[in-house]
Parts: sequence; structure tokens; C-alpha cells
Amino acid sequence: MSAPARLRVVHVITGLGYGGAERMLERLLGALDPREFESAVWSLGGVGPIGARLAAQGIPVHALGLDPRLPSPLKVLRLARWMRAWRPALVQTWMYHADLVGGIAALLAGRVPTVWNLRQSTLERGRTRGTTLAVARACALLSNVLPARIVSCSETAAEVHRAFGYAAARLECIPNGFDLEHFRPAAGARAALRAELGLDPDAPLVGMVARCDPQKDHRGFLAAARLLTAVRPEVRYVLCGEGMTPQNTLLAGWIAEAGLDTRCHLLGAREDVPAITAALDVATSSANYGEGFPNVLGEAMACGVPVVATRVGDAALLVGDRGRLVEPDDPRALAAAWAEVLALPAAERRQAGLAGRERIAERYGMTAIAARYAALYRALARPL
Repeated sequence: MSAPARLRVVHVITGLGYGGAERMLERLLGALDPREFESAVWSLGGVGPIGARLAAQGIPVHALGLDPRLPSPLKVLRLARWMRAWRPALVQTWMYHADLVGGIAALLAGRVPTVWNLRQSTLERGRTRGTTLAVARACALLSNVLPARIVSCSETAAEVHRAFGYAAARLECIPNGFDLEHFRPAAGARAALRAELGLDPDAPLVGMVARCDPQKDHRGFLAAARLLTAVRPEVRYVLCGEGMTPQNTLLAGWIAEAGLDTRCHLLGAREDVPAITAALDVATSSANYGEGFPNVLGEAMACGVPVVATRVGDAALLVGDRGRLVEPDDPRALAAAWAEVLALPAAERRQAGLAGRERIAERYGMTAIAARYAALYRALARPL
């Protein structure tokens, strides 16, 4: 007997940079059974670093080259024509612009069942870009028409989108999952990063992996670092992610303002995020709005690193009692929580980190999360 035909699923995503949605897509494609699912990816923008990694794994990656400021019906038609030719059983979209464009293309391609994916927990004028709000409003109006299901990465984001007008009956929550083989304690990581930065082998490191974005509140992180430095001058700080470079003049100004020029290390976007994360004494998220389900916290917990986070999105649900939570926009509370973790004896700090890893393994392992997506795809896919 011949093997059953694989379900073709095309993933349409706004971009393929180093963001949380992009990394979740990468993890999901790595965890889905290739004997059952045949995947392809379309980026509305360029291929990006995540796209390059997916292509290297043999997954077809295409770039639409769409400028979000200049909607192009011709490019939507191009995507629809490709879908009609490739004949996917299902379309999975990621983030607002892709939800709208991918949903319309799937409709034009013959009403291909579509799953939207929601990532944000804030939709507010002044905190969300005007164009993003406009697209989200259009999605809300069409949420009873275009998607067969709407998946939210967090309960908080689901509540926000219900209130915004999304079709409540089509919403469900599937949290992010984490690869515990990729993110794990690494014995040599601590010494390697400190050697790279020219630091003492025992220098305490507090760090955050996050792109340059107002909702990540890097200024708040640096304000907390200034407060901690006043009582723990030996602590050093690491910022990793897109835009975390000395060429970022706004960021450099905040660092100078906090008096941290010699204490804060900017790593930029890196491929070795698991090793950097595993090298930290404290991993943190200082976000003050917008986060749905903070990937960086789950990744740090999987690495056995203690976490301190602001209570934004589903951070409290993710961390539970295995880390410290503070209110957003409170640098003093953030600094105090860091100090508490750093004051723990090394063995106790390690044990706290391993307790966090256990929580991720129990609740958010990628295999279990991928199984939920696979079940959803089977239930909604059009007949082969």
C-alpha cells in the first residue's frame, strides 16, 4: 500500500526576522511530523534570517515583497494564484497583516480553510501603530468570514481581541511551545560569554533578549539597572536582539543617561541565543504592554535560568511560582527582584532555575503544543 498523501499547509507570516511569532513558527515546523504534513512558508516582506534557516532545512520559503504602507492587490492575487496551483489543505497565518492578506488570498484561491494566529495583548491608540490598528479592525470585521479558527498564543490576547470585536466563537488558545533540547542548561556557556565580553569569570549577569521596540521598555530595564548598580556595582547587563547595538543612538543615549556605558553590553541579533541565555544569572522581560506569551521567559526557564518579569500578557501564567513577577513601569521593583535572585546562594539559584525548566517541560513542551496544532489542522483541512 502506498503511504497516505501528506496534508499541505502553507504558513503566511508578516516577516521572518527574529521575533517571537517567527521563532514559534520555526519551532512548530520542526516539531510537526513531516510524514503527515508538507509545509511551505510565505513572508509578506523578505526572507529574513528565520526564513534562511527554514530554507536550509528544505522547507520552501517565498517572499512576497509587500510594502505594508502600500497595499498591492496584485501581490495578493499572486499569492492566491500560487495557492490555487499548490492546492494546500489549509492556510495558517501569523500576525495581523498576514491574517488579512493570507485570509483574502485563501478565499480567492477557492475558500481554503484558514487559521489566524494572534500574538499581541494590546490594541490601543498611542501604543499600537495606526496602520496595525487599522488592519486589526479590518480583521475583526472579517473574523466571521475569513478564518475557520483563530488561535491566540495567550489567554490575555484572546480576551483583548474578543473585546476588540473578533468572533468569540472562533477563538481558542494554544500557547507557545519550547524545544527543551535546543534550550537547555549549558555547562560551558557561562564562561564562554564572560570571556567574549572580557569579564571576570564570576561576574553576575542580568540580561534580556528582545528586539528594539517600545513595548519591550528597554529604558525601564536600564533604569532598573542603574538602581541595582548603586548597591551591586559588580553586576553587568546584557541586551541581545535586533537593534541592540551601539549604532542605536536612542538606546546609547539611555545607557549614557543611566551611567552604564561600561556595564551594559550590546550583542545585537545573534544566532546563539540559547547559549547566551544559558550564560545569564537572571533573565528578564521588562515589557510594559503588548506581550502575549513572552517567548524569552520560556526559553530562559528551559535553560534553567531564574527569571524576573513584568506582569504583562500571560507572563504570570507562564512563570507561575517558578520566578519573580513585578508590575510594569516600576524599575525599583524590577531592580529589587533582580537583587533577590542574585543574593541567593549559587546552589539555590541553580535549583530555582531547574524548577523553572521542570515547569516548561510539564506544561509547554514543543511536542505537546505541536500535537495540538496538528489536531487542529486535521480537523479543519479540506479533503485531499
